[in-house]
Amino acid sequence: MLKLEGVLSVLPTPFTTEGEVDLQSLRNVIRMFLKAGVNGFTALGVTSETNKLTDSEKKRVIETVVDEVHGRVPVVVGTTAEGTQTCVESSRLAAELGASAVMVSPPRMIKLNSDAVVRHYKTLADAVNIPIVVQDYPIISGYAMEPALLLRIVREVSKASAIKLEDAPTPLKISRLRALAEGTPFAILGGLGGMYLLEELLAGADGAMTGFSIPEILVEVVREFHAGNPEKAKDVFYRYVGIMRFEFQEGIGMAIRKEILRKRGAIANAAIRDPGTKLDASTLQSLEALLAWYRKEGCPWI
Repeated sequence: MLKLEGVLSVLPTPFTTEGEVDLQSLRNVIRMFLKAGVNGFTALGVTSETNKLTDSEKKRVIETVVDEVHGRVPVVVGTTAEGTQTCVESSRLAAELGASAVMVSPPRMIKLNSDAVVRHYKTLADAVNIPIVVQDYPIISGYAMEPALLLRIVREVSKASAIKLEDAPTPLKISRLRALAEGTPFAILGGLGGMYLLEELLAGADGAMTGFSIPEILVEVVREFHAGNPEKAKDVFYRYVGIMRFEFQEGIGMAIRKEILRKRGAIANAAIRDPGTKLDASTLQSLEALLAWYRKEGCPWI
C-alpha cells in the first residue's frame, strides 16, 4: 500500500496570456518543488482550477506531471465528480496515465447520507487498482464527514489509505480520528495552505497536501518535527505562518499564490482563468511589503 507522508504539493495550473494551459511553466513548478524536497504532488486539486479545464486539458496536465516527475515521488490526481460512474472513469484514466493514487471528495447530491458516501468509495475501489485519498473539505464538497464516517470509509474501503483533512478546526478533528482509530492504519494529511501544519502534526497528522507557493517552509517544518526536533519546527512555522495566512485569503488566494510563483520565476504568467478574481493594487502592494520583510529577515526562498 502506498504510504503518503511529508509534504505533497498541490500543483497550480499555469495559463498563458492567451488563456491556454502553460505546460512548460507547470514543468518549471515541478522542478522547483522537487528541488525544495517535496514528497509528492497532487494534480487537478481544488486549487488547480480543475473546474475550468476541459477534459482534454486535464489529460494533458496529468501526462505532463507524470512525465516530469518520472517516478521520483508519488503523483496523486484529483478525480472528484458528482456521479459515481464519472468518478470511476476519470480515476481509471488517471491510473492508466500513471497516477500513484486518486483523491476524491464525496459526490454532491441532495440529502447525501453516510451509506451513499461509503457506497461511492466502495464502487470506486472495486473499479481502480490504485489507492484512494479521501478528501474531507466540506466547503467545496458541501458535505461534512464526521470522524466516525471517515473511519468507516478507511476500514470498509480496501483502497482508502489516506485522508486529506480540511474541515477546520483540523487539529481537533485529527485528534479525534487518532483517538477513535485504535490502531487502524491510514495517513492523515492537512491542507488549508499549511496554516495549521504545526498543530496538525502535534495532533497526529503525517504531513500536508497543499498548494502553498513556498513548500520549502513546509518541508522544513515537517522534517524537523519528524526528526524529533519540535522546537525547531515551531521556530520555522511561527516565523513563516504570516505568509501562509496572507496567501490563503478566501477568494483571492489562488491569484496570490500564482503571483508569488511568478515572482519566484516558476511560472511566466500569474493569470487566473475566468471567472476569477484579479489582484488589486492594494493587495499587490501588501504582498510586496510582506515579501520585502522576509527578504530583509534573510529568508532564502523569497
